[in-house]
This record gives sequence, structure tokens and C-alpha cells, in this order.
Amino acid sequence: MNRVLVLIHLVAVIVWIGGMFFAHVCLRPVAAAQLQPPQRLPFLAAVLGRFFTVIGWALLLLWGSGLARFSQVGAAIPWNWHAMASIATAMTIIFGLIVLRFHSRMQLAVAEQNWPAAGAAMNAIRKLVLANLVLGFVAVAVAILGS
Repeated sequence: MNRVLVLIHLVAVIVWIGGMFFAHVCLRPVAAAQLQPPQRLPFLAAVLGRFFTVIGWALLLLWGSGLARFSQVGAAIPWNWHAMASIATAMTIIFGLIVLRFHSRMQLAVAEQNWPAAGAAMNAIRKLVLANLVLGFVAVAVAILGS
């Protein structure tokens, strides 16, 4: 059961961090270079909407598997697990902020064809995704180097 939980945990981490890396480093810069706001912003709003749904499921798996592992270990929880959980908490809060505040603003602005407002929301999302990406890499480093 331990290995299954670790596998579920790692798959969720890979989907989340890998998706953020792809979106931040590959997708958004190319879309910004090749598409004008009336094409780019509805496209990115739709892609992010789909991505955020996937990440919602990944978060359920991530937290579920992580908490299950915590319960298996009992009182002897390693320090790096606490650090990973703290980082994951911050990342989850940031994700909630992205989805509930900025992505919803972006979707509304896109529906109204208010490109400056949609662009401002996308810029806020970009910055928060970068913060989460850095935190994700730190969490992976803590997991690997702290064991």
C-alpha cells in the first residue's frame, strides 16, 4: 500500500508541477508572441480552465495520499514531510487564489471582450503560477534531499 500511495502522490506532483512548467515556459510565451489579445486571452482562459480542473483532481489525490502516508507513520513523521506539507498548503492557497479570484476575473473579462482587464488577470495568474512553480521545485528538493 505504501508504494501505491507514493505513486499516486508522485503522479499528482508531476501533473501539477509539470503542467505549470509547460504553461509558464512554453504555452503562454508562444501564445503571447503569436496571438493578439482577442485570440490569445479566450484561448488561455479556456486552456487554464481545463488545466485547473485537472489540478483540482490532482490536489485531491496529492492531499489524500499525503495524509494517508502521515497516518501510516504515526508520531515519527520526518521533518521533510512537515516541510512538504507546509509548502503544499501555501501552494494550495495560491492555487485557490488563482482560480477563485483571477481566473474568474479573466473569464468575465473575456466574456465582455475587455482585453485590458483579461490581460491584467492573466498577468496576475502568470506571477502566481511562477510563485507556485518555484515552491513546487523547493518541495521536490526538500523531498529528495531531506530523506
